[in-house]
Amino acid sequence: MDRREFVQLLAIAAAGGFSFDRARASSCAPYDAKAFGNVRLLHITDTHAQLTPIYFREPSVNIGVGEARNRLPHLVGRNLLDHLSCQSSPREIHAYTNLEFVEAAEKFGRVGGYAHLKTLIDRLREEAGAERTLLMDGGDTWQGSGTALWTRGQDMVRATNLLGVDVMTGHWEFTYREDETLSNVDAFDGDFVAQNVFATEDALFEGVPVHDEDSGHVFPPYVVKTLGPGTQPVRVAVIGQAFPYTPIANPRRFIPNWSFGIRESELAEQVEAVREAEKPDLVVLLSHNGMDVDLKLASRVPGIDIIFGGHTHDGVPVALPVKNSGGRCLVTNAGSNGKFVGVMDLDVSAGSLQDFRYRLLPVFADQLPADAEMQKLIEDIRAPYSEQLGETLARTASLLYRRGNFNGSFDQLICQGLTEVLDAQIALSPGFRWGTSILPGQDITMERLLDQTAMTYPETYVRDMSGEELKVILESVADNLFHPDPYLQQGGDMVRVGGMNYTCEPLAASGQRISEMRLNDGTLIQADKSYRVAGWATVGSQAPGRPVFEVVADYLRDRKSVNIGEAQQPRIVGLKDNKGLVA
Repeated sequence: MDRREFVQLLAIAAAGGFSFDRARASSCAPYDAKAFGNVRLLHITDTHAQLTPIYFREPSVNIGVGEARNRLPHLVGRNLLDHLSCQSSPREIHAYTNLEFVEAAEKFGRVGGYAHLKTLIDRLREEAGAERTLLMDGGDTWQGSGTALWTRGQDMVRATNLLGVDVMTGHWEFTYREDETLSNVDAFDGDFVAQNVFATEDALFEGVPVHDEDSGHVFPPYVVKTLGPGTQPVRVAVIGQAFPYTPIANPRRFIPNWSFGIRESELAEQVEAVREAEKPDLVVLLSHNGMDVDLKLASRVPGIDIIFGGHTHDGVPVALPVKNSGGRCLVTNAGSNGKFVGVMDLDVSAGSLQDFRYRLLPVFADQLPADAEMQKLIEDIRAPYSEQLGETLARTASLLYRRGNFNGSFDQLICQGLTEVLDAQIALSPGFRWGTSILPGQDITMERLLDQTAMTYPETYVRDMSGEELKVILESVADNLFHPDPYLQQGGDMVRVGGMNYTCEPLAASGQRISEMRLNDGTLIQADKSYRVAGWATVGSQAPGRPVFEVVADYLRDRKSVNIGEAQQPRIVGLKDNKGLVA
């Protein structure tokens, strides 16, 4: 693709001030760059069980509030390009932003896929020296696809092992039953670490399996890896930080014996103890906190050199330095869906970090040949389910995606299916970040529907709710998403709605962010009036209805073709000059 084609393709980026004359012309250059220093740390996160290449659209709405306003990761589209200036190639611009997504996706093709991911990771290992390289996985790996649901995550354990992951932590890994999670961890060839997951006192009394009965840690809190040949190897301590709010954001009934939390003070004590006992050259936090939490944590807990973060699916091409009382900490986040590999090259000497180079490499399937061994494993995993995965449900005339603070078009489709099949006025769908994209004119297969819905609590419900109850739900989720203190943001984006809309003021006080709730016909929703509401994925007790993927599949089979168009968005007020919104 020449410069003229690229300018035409991403004209909107040029309007935002990006200099195409200074853009790197070679889209292959990132894969050919030489190593720097004496240690290479590789990071993937939030792949959500996507074994094969997919399309994935980055958000056009990622609102930062409080100290997070107008800073990474809350820069989208042209605003992100302005921040990066000339540091991105045409392919990377497509990878990092939503700009002209459909046209760019048709040009550049699919991203991710474990066979292509393995080819890149093996190349990166060889480039720096396998003995100098460590591969870390930030979690949300063993969930997110049909095969992961049907095998209870075992397919992804096999793929993770073949990929050669050395250390990982978790989040959606804990949405299987405790015994299933422990079985998967036992089958994992690397080290599964989590300093913030403890057995409850009752569970310890009853003798549930734990890593350390004295501390109550369910899993090892950290691991030390020795990298490099010769007489001066580098000792890297990797501390695990699982998603702190797992029992709140996901059903506690699956993990009744475990407690979580950010546990800042315990982490500070753990860092100090590791530095005292292990004398590492480098201390790394492998985190599933979400980037805003990691940035705050980095400013408050000294002694951590680098945080490799996940959970919020932010593809951030730079490592952010954060000052604290002990010096500084570098904070990164490596996107989702197998779309990126974070590459941190380090110069470590005299017992400390001297210098670094960081790159976030997009994984373009057309640029990386599939690894034969991984491809064979993927085919073997998928073979028993090929008929179910390949069923064509309908065709889409418009882009389907899920990613952003509010409704995506795939969320809108799910809500339409719920209201239509379950005969409801209003539909509520969780603000999950995981899920792939489908380009206009493509088939909606059962596999693509499962990418949005394959989880261990997919049951639907229909019940009457008052307008007041609806407002309480929306206010609660808005407070979670837009709370100015990152420590009080408990995961996920805004609940998706169908059959109604509303006005949202993210900067308003708690309980005052939602107003003007109206049905799609314009009728104002009354606090004391009852409405028939359908939904799915209840975190408390199990809902009584059929799995959501069965309900939405019925809806699609009846129609054969759908055209969602632009996703219905709330009216957003009070955010003048917020760069988390595409202009």
